[in-house]
Amino acid sequence: MGKLKIGVIGCGSIAKHRHLPEYAINEQVEIAAVCDIVETRAQEAAEKYQAKAYTDYKELLANEEIDAVSVCTPNYLHAPISIAALNAGKHVLCEKPMATSKEEAQAMIDAAKKNNKKLMIGHNQRFVSSHVKAKKLIESGEIGKIYSFRTSFGHRGPETWSADGKNSWFFKKEQAFIGAMGDLGVHKTDLIRYVLGEEIVEAGAFIETSAKKNSTVDDNAVCILKTESGVIGSLAASWAYVSKEDNSTIIYGENAILRLEEDPDYSLIVQYKNGETVKYELGKIQSNDEGGQNTSHVIEQFVTSIIEDTEPPVSGEEGFKSLNVVLAALESTRTKQIVKVDTAVTTFA
Repeated sequence: MGKLKIGVIGCGSIAKHRHLPEYAINEQVEIAAVCDIVETRAQEAAEKYQAKAYTDYKELLANEEIDAVSVCTPNYLHAPISIAALNAGKHVLCEKPMATSKEEAQAMIDAAKKNNKKLMIGHNQRFVSSHVKAKKLIESGEIGKIYSFRTSFGHRGPETWSADGKNSWFFKKEQAFIGAMGDLGVHKTDLIRYVLGEEIVEAGAFIETSAKKNSTVDDNAVCILKTESGVIGSLAASWAYVSKEDNSTIIYGENAILRLEEDPDYSLIVQYKNGETVKYELGKIQSNDEGGQNTSHVIEQFVTSIIEDTEPPVSGEEGFKSLNVVLAALESTRTKQIVKVDTAVTTFA
């Protein structure tokens, strides 16, 4: 089998900083096509990576040479483009949050099954070294029963990161559907599910728009989450942390406390009940700040799943379950009630 031919749909910041350069260094693929409704953006990426430029994703999907695509568009287009790509016989790596509703997410999963194609969601937190190590320590039983957790993800906001700055789609409800909670919070719902190895079953939340002017989406969210075994914890997502980015998680167990991505030098610190402390230097978390790890590992995992015909590590079903926690948090804010999280994914018959 020759190199996989890849198309990247959406040439904004996430494509520019993650997808395109990570495909470019992967020897098993060739970037064959790029697409953006802003023609200059598509042309620029096409020139840089010797690819064919498109301004209409449907034309890119009609190209039979393309084996797989990355969907790096505004959130409201994730499901329609992913479904069209799967129906066109392409494998799909879709950015998070995977969709704007349960129905859309389910339709994506069904399309992948029906067409026997891979669907992976770009939740990169699962591949961060400290998170992988913490999961192993918990699985081994060394930390004992988990009691509680605290996780947060916050930075200055998308205007510092998005290709369109203050005019970004991130701030427009009709395109983004959800703000900081969808942009950052969904990463953390996915992380907690992954590290603890269990589902989140209840959510309570306050999700507010308080910091960003001319924004119609949330920029600060604080949630209380409960897992199926009764672990309780908090999740904060914010576009209003005006200084250093915070991407830390603390897990409180029976035998130790795990501090992840909290200390600038040690990405994992384990503080045992007996007074012993173990510090791990595992390399920095991927970050928009300078000095973050230079690969998210998402691309290589997606490519490997296609070549080896294995289940992607963050399947559509996994993305669906992480999205549903966010949807429950939104409903909690609306109803002022604790909301049960829908963890059921229908398997395509």
